[in-house]
Amino acid sequence: MHGQASHPHMQPAAPPRQNRDPYAQVAAELGNAAFSRLAYVEETASTNADAAALLGDERHRGLSIVAEHQTRGSGRKGRTWLAQPGTALLVTTILPHPVAATDLWAVPFWAALALRQALLRQGIPTALHWPNDVLIDAGKVAGILCVSRITGATAWVACGVGINVHRRHGAETGIEPAPSFCDDVAPVDRGALLLALLREYDAALDDLTSPARVARAWEAAAWLPGVAYRILKDGETAAFRATALRLADGGGLVVQRDDGREETIALADARALRDAGRG
Repeated sequence: MHGQASHPHMQPAAPPRQNRDPYAQVAAELGNAAFSRLAYVEETASTNADAAALLGDERHRGLSIVAEHQTRGSGRKGRTWLAQPGTALLVTTILPHPVAATDLWAVPFWAALALRQALLRQGIPTALHWPNDVLIDAGKVAGILCVSRITGATAWVACGVGINVHRRHGAETGIEPAPSFCDDVAPVDRGALLLALLREYDAALDDLTSPARVARAWEAAAWLPGVAYRILKDGETAAFRATALRLADGGGLVVQRDDGREETIALADARALRDAGRG
């Protein structure tokens, strides 16, 4: 769910160079909010990589880096995030305050809740799927990947979000299972969606002090307990079916196998595959 930047001796970098900024009005709408600072780039390798180089620099608290296109967008466990220019909202947001290193696991779930609410405000109901997917029906409409820099007992974190907004011919080519797009449900303006997301981050910022509260809210939004999952453990070739019960401390998924045994699936050790429908 999160990656740790490995640049302990890097000098603080400047934000990416800004070009024509279609999101300028978003910053104006946010005023003095904690997440009101935006840096727009037409193209970058990865907004997460750009943000990772800035973590720990006080000058960039609350900064969001927004890109029209990423050439090396990344997903969980080394997978690639693919999006044609102009089809997606690609943004990485540096949290304005560090979090306890022991609470780091809760940040992606917190971001998922904010993203779900922002999409709902645009008329897009979604489902949350462990560990970091946001779905329309069985298709992934958005994903979350966080990066962090840990210093002692605290961590600076940036939340990377990719949202499929506009469906265009060929936009889903080569992606399995096929993605969903906001346009499948309702027309969405990317600027309005970014504004809604940053407002949700701002409203929920205090929740990061209580990982248990975040976990219980995520469980409710993901319809737990009771949703059927297919789990593929690393190194195995066959997935098994189980019923998701709750989140464990640390972000693992507690499931019940068909024989009644409970098992905790660790974030680093497995993938949760998607079926057509909820289970």
